[in-house]
Amino acid sequence: MLKTTRKKRILQVFMIFILLGLLGVVVVFSINGYIKASSKKKIISLEEASNLDNVDCILVLGAGVWGDRPTHMLEDRLDFGIALYEMGAANRLLMSGDHGRKNYDEVNVMKDYAVNEGVLSSDVFMDHAGFSTYESLYRARDIFEAKRIIIVTQEYHLYRALYVADKLGLEAYGVASNPRSYVGPSSRELREVLARVKDFLYVIIKPQPTYLGDSIPVSGDGDVTNDNR
Repeated sequence: MLKTTRKKRILQVFMIFILLGLLGVVVVFSINGYIKASSKKKIISLEEASNLDNVDCILVLGAGVWGDRPTHMLEDRLDFGIALYEMGAANRLLMSGDHGRKNYDEVNVMKDYAVNEGVLSSDVFMDHAGFSTYESLYRARDIFEAKRIIIVTQEYHLYRALYVADKLGLEAYGVASNPRSYVGPSSRELREVLARVKDFLYVIIKPQPTYLGDSIPVSGDGDVTNDNR
């Protein structure tokens, strides 16, 4: 009798865990679908973006570097951001990425790339503390005083970036920079699904980013964000 009761309890606990797991999966994919659906209308073409008025800056999100060279994903983001700048979509580029260590520097690589392509150094701002999508957008609003922006990144990432921007009160449009295929699409998509859930919660709680500091209006001179290397 005791063995039968114990087996029933084990089975009940097992079923509860299965139901909780299924509920978790439903919640995750519901949030994922909601973020994609609510952001899709803000993804526009290069031509449509170039026709927008009063855009404060083009925000290029970091995506890794190989020493002093951008990865393929980052190179494509930079090329699209520079194209928008040249088309007159905005007269400022904001490069936001990870420069939290001396031996790893996304933003200077990003700025150097743009300047080498003919963009004026003074038109390129660097956010050295853009450690995540959420932090990049938070700082674009509070440090760089941007209100109306164009975000450049790959499409899979753009849904989340636009959703976060909207919830932080930014008027944002997105241009997808994926002219080629990249390695590891399945694992990247899975990580992005989980990241969407994380940022769904972040924009409710609204924690401050790792660093804030004095304002650096993106309407000014981008060279004030240069560091001594």
